[in-house]
Amino acid sequence: MRSLRKTTLAVAAVAALSLTAACGSDGSDADDTSSAPESSETMDSDEDMEAEGDMDPAANLVGPGCGDYAEAVPDGEGSVEGMAQDPVAVAASNNPLLTTLTAAVSGELNPDVDLVDTLNGDEFTVFAPVDDAFAALPPETVATLQTPEGADTLSAVLTYHVVPGQIAPSDIAGEQETVQGGTVEVTGEGDNLQVNGANVICGGVQTANATVYLIDTVMMP
Repeated sequence: MRSLRKTTLAVAAVAALSLTAACGSDGSDADDTSSAPESSETMDSDEDMEAEGDMDPAANLVGPGCGDYAEAVPDGEGSVEGMAQDPVAVAASNNPLLTTLTAAVSGELNPDVDLVDTLNGDEFTVFAPVDDAFAALPPETVATLQTPEGADTLSAVLTYHVVPGQIAPSDIAGEQETVQGGTVEVTGEGDNLQVNGANVICGGVQTANATVYLIDTVMMP
């Protein structure tokens, strides 16, 4: 009986040791799985994201004035590279060529018109009149736009320069429906683009949420 009891205890001990070893082996396998290398799909996705982040903001620029723009604003937040980092209303506010437009969309020209949140909140194509374009407006027109009665007109004028979605220079030609509800006609190609007859000084300027075309005229709906 003692011999049988010893044999039984020995078998139980061997079984316990075997179970412990098996459990230890499973834990090791789990650790190996967690440290497995990333799949090729994950690595490819990461590489694609890095490539997009490395895209040159100046790659798609068109217009005869792009060289002058780069010379006037070679670096900093208002440059082509700098504007690409910020949403469009912020980017425009950093551009020394767009001070009047910035005032018009931010409530400085007329406190009843503030489009900053709207412009920063979605993707747009913006035809942005430079300061010289606003300076060419009759003084009485500007004075009217600054009054409470002129707020609706100012909003209409500004949103007439904005098209939903980002449109690259290669696709911009044709009739485009604006946020205001009317349409603008983009003609020409390359460095000879026009919008309702206004010349594109430099187009394809990227911001974080918009594609901007600097133009030489304030368009009226």
